[in-house]
Amino acid sequence: MTQKILRGRVLSFVAEPQGPEDTDSFVYHEDGALLIVDGKILAMGPFDQVAPRAPSAAVVDHRPHLLMPGFIDMHLHFPQVQVVASWGSQLLDWLNNYTFPAELSFADAGHATRMATAFYDQLTGHGTTSAMAFCSVHETSAEAYFAEAARRNMCMIGGKVMMDRNAPDGLLDSAQTGYDASKALIAKWHGQGRARYAISPRFAITSTPEQLEAAGALVAEHPECYVQTHLSENRDEIAFATSLYPEARDYLDIYEAAGLVTDKMFLGHAIHLEDREISAIAEQGAHPVFCPTSNLFLGSGLFDQGGLKARGIQSGIATDIGAGTSYSMLQTLNEGYKVMQLQGQALHPYQAFHWITRGNALTLGLAHEIGTLDAGSAADVVVLDAAATSAMALRMETAETLAEELFVLMMMGDDRAVAQTYVAGIAQK
Repeated sequence: MTQKILRGRVLSFVAEPQGPEDTDSFVYHEDGALLIVDGKILAMGPFDQVAPRAPSAAVVDHRPHLLMPGFIDMHLHFPQVQVVASWGSQLLDWLNNYTFPAELSFADAGHATRMATAFYDQLTGHGTTSAMAFCSVHETSAEAYFAEAARRNMCMIGGKVMMDRNAPDGLLDSAQTGYDASKALIAKWHGQGRARYAISPRFAITSTPEQLEAAGALVAEHPECYVQTHLSENRDEIAFATSLYPEARDYLDIYEAAGLVTDKMFLGHAIHLEDREISAIAEQGAHPVFCPTSNLFLGSGLFDQGGLKARGIQSGIATDIGAGTSYSMLQTLNEGYKVMQLQGQALHPYQAFHWITRGNALTLGLAHEIGTLDAGSAADVVVLDAAATSAMALRMETAETLAEELFVLMMMGDDRAVAQTYVAGIAQK
């Protein structure tokens, strides 16, 4: 049995904050501690109460830094680590000019393995301990992704994309081979250790009706798996997708007809939605995913978080590497705040940090395992320094409240503000 105690200012959410005054939505200990035993949190509380429970445990003192649950990234692309910050173009041109050429190289197992190490280093270096990601169409890509997650004992969700048209030959499978390869990967990886599988038709443009039907068959056969795809990111994309499926009432109906829309479906972007689509998403319990840095970078549009929430829809938030411009969930909150400001919507720091921890965990149905520092949760922890840069330190001289500190972190923070990341109790940097 391995034991350790992390000491610092401890913050963990217990409910979704309803506004700036909702201090009942979180637990905060000024001199707090986490008792970690064999990768799980055994106790959280004031240091003077937790420490006597394990008098022989080593104490790692992170004071005055803030200990929070590790961040959760709901939508990004493993094979796009080397196309971040590729200049110009909107969505469809960007895919053809940058994304697809980069993804071709993931057929090579050696390259996929090297990129997996780099990808996970970036995640943990930015405080992210769990994510849902697309791999390339190649099984080698998914194997590298899951193998590296297993090596680090990380709770990760992913899947090989299924795409059988409108892409280069080296990125195409077929309805049958996409089904067969996905089914084999599910059998090998889903539920092994902390891994989960996401059935991953890339989007309607790159899948024939036959392939979406095959993806729907996988969903019916494996209801325990997640589903991830893209929806209504760009108006040209919507026009192209609906032209390929002229019988569909709208873009979402393409996925509905294939049996893909469930409460385990995650819809990247979901910016330009019709009212019927919003109603259907709410009824089925599917989850749009807000990708603010990507939406701004590609000029795609503004995600209506306030409008969707008012309809009872629970959305995720994500970096969308590599159209997204930062691996940092802090910078994702920065841009998300601005997108919401442009629409007259507010994102208070309590709500923001709940979203990238317990909120995203709730959308995944995994709040019992990740997203909080509750006893029984995995010891996935990020240690944050709100004075990490000289500019942040200058601002923090006048910060008087926890909310102000969190706002400094989300507006000015990035990987430099991450003093340490723990995955299942193991320090990552």
